[in-house]
Amino acid sequence: NIFVYSTPCVQCDSFSYTDPVDGSVTKNQGLRIIFEDQSRFVLRESGTGSSGATLRLYMEQYLAPSEVAKALHSGSLLSTAKQLESMVALALSQTKMEELTGRSAPTVIT
Repeated sequence: NIFVYSTPCVQCDSFSYTDPVDGSVTKNQGLRIIFEDQSRFVLRESGTGSSGATLRLYMEQYLAPSEVAKALHSGSLLSTAKQLESMVALALSQTKMEELTGRSAPTVIT
């Protein structure tokens, strides 16, 4: 089983994108790992050529407004990087990104 903190993974799939304008579906858009609290990471390739493609790792973690307000009030609100630290470590280890790419750090963080 895969866990972030104590939250178990509930879904792992190859996701599809449905265009909201024309309804077209593009399959196999990346690997998606979703946790019980709806936090998720997505790993996908980006690029159009046969070389120079970019491997993108997207991270999302939901914090309820009440959690954010409480953390702000107590001065304990973590930076985005710190908040996602556990999930980033899990994503990197589960995907073997460093082993497969030879990179130990991202070239771009947005």
